Amino acid sequence: MRTRRGICYPKVEMGCERLTVKRRRDFDGEPTNRRKISKTAPETAGDLDLFDELPDDLVLCVLCKLSSTASCPADFIHVLITCKRLKALALQSIVLSKASKKMLAVKAKNWCESAERFLKLCSDCGNIEALYTLGMIRFYCLRNRGTGASLMAKAAIKSHASALYSLAVIQFNGSGGSKTDKNLQAGVALCARAAFLGHVDALRELGHCLQDGYGVRRNISEGRRFLVQANARELGPWLVWSARAHHGPGACPLLSDFGCDVPAPEAHPANQFLSEWFAGRTCGPGPGFRMCSHAGCGRPETRRHEFRRCSVCGSVIYCSRACQALDWKMRHKAQCAPLERWIDEDGEHELNGNGDIHGDVEVDDGDDPMIES
Repeated sequence: MRTRRGICYPKVEMGCERLTVKRRRDFDGEPTNRRKISKTAPETAGDLDLFDELPDDLVLCVLCKLSSTASCPADFIHVLITCKRLKALALQSIVLSKASKKMLAVKAKNWCESAERFLKLCSDCGNIEALYTLGMIRFYCLRNRGTGASLMAKAAIKSHASALYSLAVIQFNGSGGSKTDKNLQAGVALCARAAFLGHVDALRELGHCLQDGYGVRRNISEGRRFLVQANARELGPWLVWSARAHHGPGACPLLSDFGCDVPAPEAHPANQFLSEWFAGRTCGPGPGFRMCSHAGCGRPETRRHEFRRCSVCGSVIYCSRACQALDWKMRHKAQCAPLERWIDEDGEHELNGNGDIHGDVEVDDGDDPMIES
């Protein structure tokens, strides 16, 4: 077939089979006036698969992009169950090493040996999010303190801010050991490294350590500077949030001193796993052990009276000053009752005239003090 300019259209015969119908002849053997008819019939669907023609490098590039931007584990699981070739390529180390924390966000109710093997496979490929998540699960949930701390240390060596801060909390509390295993200097050093990487909770923790002289020489002005810097870092997400005009019940007035209400920070999938894990157990973390009162933390005590309690009401405990500051602004400020109320109700203890509490008190911006349990 030709165009008006006399140029022939290109012939497209890929994937098609050309069938020719010969001219019919009449009974006398003379050809009829009918023209020669040509028809094309497509091949069957299973004979040609264009996906097989794609090079592995291109497919790996697409899978790496998928694993780094997946919003849930299901996005990646659907690829694994598609075909054998995709499954083999998706389990390559180059793909697993780029997996995001949301892709590794396994639910506590779905925890099984295969989920642990997958996280272990990702961690062996060098994925720092898998190292941190599996380390937190083994340390707190499975009570395998040695391997859990080792996995978090590997992530911390690769400058994972959350892993550095979690190790600092372990050092401050002596988690996994006795009270004499506390190492305040190591906790401050880990907090300083995490704060340098921009971890907001580490900035706040380091600021309070400097203000109180906790594990470091006291420097009130420098501590205040770190606290202001932590608030300033929280102001960035608030500006984006306020620009979208998204106001709801989940707001967290951490910057109430500056007239700002910011949304509650999203907890790390590892912390969400800890909260779901112990919430689904009847005895919680164990007899005599308590959970951090901040809803987004999920850390349990590894020994009795490990965490610090609020010195005003004594009804809540926290693993760190960062959790105490968040929970105070979000919830506890409206619920905290003076110590005289619940002590007088019990009729067991009395306070002195000033309502003072003896002990190592730790204050957060003068709002909600904590005391060792």
